Amino acid sequence: MPAQPSSTTDERRSGTGGERATAAREDARDADVDALLDVAVGVLGGGRRDGQHTMARAVARSLDSGEHLLVQAGTGTGKSLGYLVPAVRHAVHADERVIVSTATLALQRQVLTRDLPLVADALAPRLPRKPQVALLKGWHNYLCLHKVAGGYPEDDQGSLFDLPERAGAAEHPATSGSASGPEGREALGAQVVRLREWSDETETGDRDDLVPGVTDRAWRQVSVTSLECLGSACPLIEECFPERARAQAREADVVVTNHAMLGIAASGSPHVLPEHQVLVVDEAHELVDRVTAQATAELSLPVVQHASRAARRHGGVPSSDLEAAGEALAAAIVPLPEGRFRDGLPPAVHDAVAAVRDAARTLLTLLRPEAGVTAPADGGRKVAQSAVLTLFETAERMTGDPGDLARSVLWCARGEDRSGAVTTRLHAAPLAVNGLVRTQLLANRTAVLTSATLALGGSFEPTARSVGLELRPDAEPVGPTTVPGADPAPETPEGPLRWRGLDVGSPFDYPRQGICYVARRLPPPGREPATDAQLDEIEALVRASGGATLGLFSSRRAAAAAAEAMRERLDVPVLLQGDDQLPTLVAQFAADDATCLFGTLALWQGVDVPGRSCRLVLIDRIPFPRPDDPVRSARSDVVARAGGNGFMAVSATHAALLLAQGAGRLVRGPQDRGVVAVLDPRLATARYGEYLARSMPPFWRTTDRDVALAALTRLRDA
Repeated sequence: MPAQPSSTTDERRSGTGGERATAAREDARDADVDALLDVAVGVLGGGRRDGQHTMARAVARSLDSGEHLLVQAGTGTGKSLGYLVPAVRHAVHADERVIVSTATLALQRQVLTRDLPLVADALAPRLPRKPQVALLKGWHNYLCLHKVAGGYPEDDQGSLFDLPERAGAAEHPATSGSASGPEGREALGAQVVRLREWSDETETGDRDDLVPGVTDRAWRQVSVTSLECLGSACPLIEECFPERARAQAREADVVVTNHAMLGIAASGSPHVLPEHQVLVVDEAHELVDRVTAQATAELSLPVVQHASRAARRHGGVPSSDLEAAGEALAAAIVPLPEGRFRDGLPPAVHDAVAAVRDAARTLLTLLRPEAGVTAPADGGRKVAQSAVLTLFETAERMTGDPGDLARSVLWCARGEDRSGAVTTRLHAAPLAVNGLVRTQLLANRTAVLTSATLALGGSFEPTARSVGLELRPDAEPVGPTTVPGADPAPETPEGPLRWRGLDVGSPFDYPRQGICYVARRLPPPGREPATDAQLDEIEALVRASGGATLGLFSSRRAAAAAAEAMRERLDVPVLLQGDDQLPTLVAQFAADDATCLFGTLALWQGVDVPGRSCRLVLIDRIPFPRPDDPVRSARSDVVARAGGNGFMAVSATHAALLLAQGAGRLVRGPQDRGVVAVLDPRLATARYGEYLARSMPPFWRTTDRDVALAALTRLRDA
């Protein structure tokens, strides 16, 4: 881990007068932070946790010194208060705005509706003034009053309503879906009527304040993206909900947002966030993937058709050239095999994409107002400009100069659209985002990145380098430290960004509360979703546990095969991801300690079921990324060409993170007991196994099947 600074507080206490004064100030700051944290925790009704205090003091120190902090806070630490208390204190005392970003909607709600108001109210009497807080989301998450009033054309059925701003739809998986057919259209109409009625009642226009929710398609009838917004030309600008949210954010001390917004800011739109001097990233282990996703573009025939229709219907300009270019694009890409283009687009595909680019450029010129002519606000024309501009930028990016393309990953993929039709798509993603994160998010401000899983293989260095923080000269490398495909980031005037890593541990006694059993006797997993030996092992473990099993599988096929087999072999309820909405399944799992829940990636993170309902966590195999994953395979190749170990830098790091997250589902409270069973012998036999195991909570480890079964039997009968 990064070495600690050579000049410690203890040394300064015995040093010169200036050093003693500095140490005294630091002691006073730490005492103040401790006292404020005690107040906040007391209001919440909790007790003192040493790790939480260690974290809060470290955050306060970083905010004072400007040194970036990576802090790993295990389950039960209370990390939200651990960073909110010093952040609120600093925001008010230093008059510096703090941005707090979360990856999940659930944590965002917890921070905004419970933790942050509690801290602000509890600390207000002890601060110079009461802290002001605000929430900020992407434009599409707010209702548009001008659109409700008829200022925009209705979206046609073929509209790809979530293309320009995917983050809004991604945050609402429970309400997404199509509304096709007579019953769907009727439901869509009823939802839109309810939304229009709600527009007269809501004070925020925030989609998450609408209960029950609506489908993405219904929401699109009353919202616009930032590119579609008329801005200052809108006749309802004074009442605009997203503008009001941004105005509140510009006045607030602490602004809560999400990683999708950080991704937009990192991708070249920094002004989506208000000016701020401090950034706190909770669930920071997801930041790189969220920024990558936000910077990934898609091109397909439906995308071209959407832009063409918008230009013709709403912009009033002919779009036959773009339509023809779209058909030529489809003819070029439909025969392509799925996978990554290792040497740029094939010539025929490049020419087809270039034709789309040129046709879109022409339409942009036609849609632009004439020089010197002030056109009235026109929502339809703005929609057309937005669609064509997005298309043009994507096509231009895919046909850029060789230097730009060398820093990108291009690939072809197929998937079903909302109607069930198979569509061929081209994608472009950045090879690395460490430079974007460093220059757009971290430079010229202080950042605190926190999560329960930041130290992979026992080291913070892989995580630090993935966000553009260089390996410190005085640090001893542990595990992979290469950033695949990384661009050399511009140095700040002060030189390399200073950072340190800190693991404050967890209040839980992992070696006493949990066992990590590795099924060494099983054969290594192959291509099949589940072997007979694996199913026999799952049956024995679940039978010993009496149910109460969370099954984390590497694929839907594997989860389905295991669920089907266990339903036939056992008399305990077995739920399968996809049978119902995920929150409903998790609630059913938590309510009955005989029930099992099997699923894939959505269950590896965020499932919080303390108590007897989760005594056994099954992991079918080490969660390496798929070999054909375009972005990760490209990053691995870059490392290998540079003489590094691409497998360790990419695949092992990815697996370490997911293993840490998955195994962390077992112990969620001080009374929890159980077994994490990994049915992949490579965790015990492969050379990289120890690196992966060090990333997991420090459970007592065994490869003895009888020990695991006996422990589960005792827990079942307790």
